[in-house]
Amino acid sequence: MTGRYACAPIREEVHLSINEAGPDRHPDVTFDRGRGHRIGIEEAVLCGQKSVSQIAGILADARDEDRRLLLTRLTADQFAALPDDLRRSVDYCAASRTAILGKIGPLSKNPRIALVSAGTSDYVPLAEAKRTLAYGGMDASEVSDVGVAGLWRLLAREQLLREMDVVIVFAGMDAALPSVVAGLVPGVVIGVPTSVGYGVARGGRVALDSILASCAPGVTVVNIDNGYGAATSALRLANMMRRAKSGE
Repeated sequence: MTGRYACAPIREEVHLSINEAGPDRHPDVTFDRGRGHRIGIEEAVLCGQKSVSQIAGILADARDEDRRLLLTRLTADQFAALPDDLRRSVDYCAASRTAILGKIGPLSKNPRIALVSAGTSDYVPLAEAKRTLAYGGMDASEVSDVGVAGLWRLLAREQLLREMDVVIVFAGMDAALPSVVAGLVPGVVIGVPTSVGYGVARGGRVALDSILASCAPGVTVVNIDNGYGAATSALRLANMMRRAKSGE
C-alpha cells in the first residue's frame, strides 16, 4: 500500500515483543508475556471464573519462570484451596481479592493519584485499584467516606484533591460523587460505579448510567466494580506523562 494510507514498517523490537509468547504447559492457557513491553502494563489473571487447578497451573508457571504476576478476583476460598507452596509464594489481600507474585519496588508519587470513595461499602473495588496501582509501581492517597449525603466531608478534602493529577472516584447508589468531584478539581477524573445499593439501583447499573450522563466535562467511566480497569487507566496516563517528561 502506498500514499497517505501506507503502513509504517514495524520496528524490530515491537515485532519481537508481540511474538514473545514462550511455551505454556496448559492447553487452555496462552499467557501474554510481551504485554508489558507493548503497552507498559503486564498481563493480570482474572480468577473469578477459573478453577483452582487452572489458577494453580498459571501461578506455578509464573513462579517457575521467575515472573511477576497479579491475580484479581481471587476469593478467599480459591486462595485457601491452592497448594501450600503456592499460597506461601504470593502476597494475598482478602479485602481486594488480589494476590501478587514477586516483589513490589518503591512506589512513585508522580503523577499524584487519589482514590476517593463515597462510602465504606465501596472499599472492595477501591482496594483492588490500590493493589493494582502498587503492582504497577504507583502510590495513591485514599480519601474515604466522602459521599454527597454529607458534602462538608468532601469539601474538607477539596484542596488535597485539587493537587492530584488523577482522581479515581468510587460510588454506588446514585453515584453523584464523581460529577461533584469533577466540578471541583482540574485533574483527570475516573468514575467507578459500584454495585452498592438496592432496589432500583440494579446492582450498579444506575450508578453506571449516572456517571455516563454526567454534566461535568471530561469524566471517564469504567465498568461496575472495576477497580482494576480504573487503575490500569491511571497507569497508562502515568506512563504517558513519564514519556512526555523524558521527551521519548
